[in-house]
Amino acid sequence: MSKVDTIIFDLGGVLIDWNPKYVYREVFNGDEEKVDWFLDTICTMDWNVAQDAGRTFSDATEALIKEYPQYEEWIRIYYDRWEDMLGGPIQDSVVLLNKLKEINTHKLYALTNWSAESFPVALKRYSFLQHFEGILVSGEENMRKPFTEIYELMLSRYQLSANSTVFIDDNLENVMAARAIGMKAIQYKNSQQLINELNYLRIQF
Repeated sequence: MSKVDTIIFDLGGVLIDWNPKYVYREVFNGDEEKVDWFLDTICTMDWNVAQDAGRTFSDATEALIKEYPQYEEWIRIYYDRWEDMLGGPIQDSVVLLNKLKEINTHKLYALTNWSAESFPVALKRYSFLQHFEGILVSGEENMRKPFTEIYELMLSRYQLSANSTVFIDDNLENVMAARAIGMKAIQYKNSQQLINELNYLRIQF
């Protein structure tokens, strides 16, 4: 097993809790079925990830309203109240990141699918993002996970070697894409599982 010298974290779902349901549960008065319908049918994740790849909030919103004019009010809420979808840090993971920063045995980076328009909010809100030597934001690059080009850009920009890098993401498709170009990769499920898998890679705390 080659030695790992670099750890790359995903942000949303690993270090930062984000979920549009936090807003739409209020909008629909706790009607979970209606929340699920709206987010599965109208403001879908496929629609949202196009913004992670560089499409502007304005263009995305207007395109969806054109398709579903009867839901304009609800559609506009998505980005008008985007900050309210942030649930805060995932505390156990942040503790782990803080420990890695403190022991200073590995280089720390982040690779995130995140809109360029909203990422400055996260930078301002979460001080632990300063722990990273670099953060590659999909919306700033007009590309996103799980496409190979963003992983290759990450490696080349920061002069990293794939076989000595471990990538952590909660999305299995993103994990498999990282493995396909030679990275070690872990699908994040919870902090203890992550610690166990990092320990297996000889990363101790």
